[in-house]
Amino acid sequence: MSKTAILVDGGFYRKKFEKGLRHTPVEAADALITYCFRHLTEHHLHHDLYRIFYYDAPPCGKKIYHPLYNRTFDFSRTEYYAWMNSFLSELTKKRKLALRLGSIDEGSAIYAITPSATKDIVQKTRSVEALTDSDFIPSIKQKGVDMKIGIDIASLAFKKQVDQIVLIAGDADFVPAAKLARREGIDFILDPLSMPIKPDLFEHIDGLRSCGNPYPRTHTLPPVTVDLSTRQ
Repeated sequence: MSKTAILVDGGFYRKKFEKGLRHTPVEAADALITYCFRHLTEHHLHHDLYRIFYYDAPPCGKKIYHPLYNRTFDFSRTEYYAWMNSFLSELTKKRKLALRLGSIDEGSAIYAITPSATKDIVQKTRSVEALTDSDFIPSIKQKGVDMKIGIDIASLAFKKQVDQIVLIAGDADFVPAAKLARREGIDFILDPLSMPIKPDLFEHIDGLRSCGNPYPRTHTLPPVTVDLSTRQ
């Protein structure tokens, strides 16, 4: 039976499904596993899982200056900081899952004014004094995540460890690695979580497949059909 590796761009996945931290870290970790296994059992496919690779970065714990309030805010005391650390901890307990963590570029972390607010000020439809908290967003960049995804795709392809790679991602940074994998005979599937992709990306993949919302409307997760109690 064919072996499949599933690679998840965690930042992209969380942005799609974890808005407002509506789910507990345990629910979120279980839903991620359930979603990944749909790629193995749905669409008339029955592949063996090689491993799920989850790529992300720990949450920012820096104190960041907010220009509107003229003070710093300690991100290590936020609800998101606690939630994210718990979520990553839950993922380490999952069987057949490898956690690949990059880092946060804390040196460049700032509160940035939103593009719409910037436009209003430049066009003089709003004054600086009229800005509110909603006009500022934390700008926090990850480091090393895309590189880790590319290295793992190359390694899986060169070592012939899998027959298929499913990449859950939303940008085109993967294209060079996808080309390499396809040249090595790997079936390369992109899952953009039902988001549209640029037409020219189709020439760099072997298929496009998404598996719906990982959370049922009742927020009661179905049982996972594999033993997740121990790591391999």
